Amino acid sequence: MSPPSGARPSSDARHQPVMLAEVLAALAPRDGEIFLDGTFGAGGYSRAILEAADCRVVALDRDPNAVAASFDLVSQFHGRLTVVEERFANLSSAIDDLGIAALDGVVLDVGVSSMQLDEAERGFSFRLEGPLDMRMGGDGPSAADLIATLEEKELAALLRTLGEERRASAISRAICAERAKAPIVDTLRLASIVERVIGRSSDAIHPATRTFQGLRIAVNDELRQLAGALFAAERRLKPGGRLVVVSFHSLEDRIVKLFLNDRTRTASGASRHLPEAPVPPATFEPLSHGAEKPTDEEIARNPRARSARLRSAVRTSAPARGGDALAYGVPRLPIARLMGDAS
Repeated sequence: MSPPSGARPSSDARHQPVMLAEVLAALAPRDGEIFLDGTFGAGGYSRAILEAADCRVVALDRDPNAVAASFDLVSQFHGRLTVVEERFANLSSAIDDLGIAALDGVVLDVGVSSMQLDEAERGFSFRLEGPLDMRMGGDGPSAADLIATLEEKELAALLRTLGEERRASAISRAICAERAKAPIVDTLRLASIVERVIGRSSDAIHPATRTFQGLRIAVNDELRQLAGALFAAERRLKPGGRLVVVSFHSLEDRIVKLFLNDRTRTASGASRHLPEAPVPPATFEPLSHGAEKPTDEEIARNPRARSARLRSAVRTSAPARGGDALAYGVPRLPIARLMGDAS
């Protein structure tokens, strides 16, 4: 769901669900089945699933604006679509509330949506003037709160780890110097501070891209939410149920890759250095071998698809394992005092 922060796709591209054909092929909807769309957005996946079979879809979105915009689509499908304002890590409680015991498929399109990027007042874009917010659901500390409160080393660690920003220390130092003069509360001021540190490059990537990415991921606890959704999907998918995840940058894709590699591992794949270590039964069988990429034709039609990676698997009958998000690539950052238990 997340093209580079500040990217401005065309009005058509912003509503195109990425890798839709591949998602539908992996989910293979059949009549009578129940699917969960963990990132409703503009409803592209939900609509396509409902049109493919006489099935039911429960769609989640933490953004109240997306939920409010879903009413027309909900009415169009006459009770087969239910949209709930909820984070996808909480999918178990969401379906419990609806009396649903198990799912035939789960699809997650991870990150921020192009619609959110295009709304200046949401504060996601470094190209549009707006408040430095970045909260998808409107709750918890904003990006401005993090900028105002984190110590210089904490901020640098956040930008380096979540933004993959090589100049994190210099950017953090400049931000702390500027906030001492006046609070940094709008997007364009932060973007200009970062640009002064890094300068303009010859490519089309804005110098503030990674800084905004790191802040957005921290504000919305995106990586831990993703790990939580994977654990929840493992618990609630039926044997034969399909899990499909579309991610857009390396941090997200690494979590999905580590999770599925672990869950599809069998005794024959155990390390020869630890032959005595028991290997739990695989809880998934791979559908996609490695990450699938969008076709050249789709990228030409919808440039925001260019960084998408799709991984999919089928649930076995083995008991769900659960686990610690830190073991699957979710970093530990020293910002717990601001984010509650989110880090």
